[in-house]
Amino acid sequence: MAAEKGSAFLLKVGDGASPPAFATVAGLRTTQLSINGEMVAITHKGSGGWRELLGGAGVRSVSVSGAGVFTGSAAEARLKASALSGALDDYRLSFEGGETMTGRFLVTRLDYAGDFNGERSYTLSLESSGAVVAA
Repeated sequence: MAAEKGSAFLLKVGDGASPPAFATVAGLRTTQLSINGEMVAITHKGSGGWRELLGGAGVRSVSVSGAGVFTGSAAEARLKASALSGALDDYRLSFEGGETMTGRFLVTRLDYAGDFNGERSYTLSLESSGAVVAA
């Protein structure tokens, strides 16, 4: 597999329609994705002192975080509205190679910052709700 550019790792938010049209969250400088899996231990006396795990069990989730420069885009406004209302929304992560991950997410954190002589910036955190589909 060839190396991919980080600038092509994009976070997109849906427009609320069904099916949703996605718009790139503008101004992001960094985007991070974590795929989490909770383990279920089934170790017993016959395990010979080694831990055993049950495959396919436990809770899986996807966490997304990012940081960027505020641009006032419609996608940023939708993120802010979702954060204030606590609403789930459709999001898509896209990668340079054409792969995508799509699912419903909750904005769990949205921070704004700005220095007197610098740009307004933001950081965000999203947590998945339900299945996240890779395509």
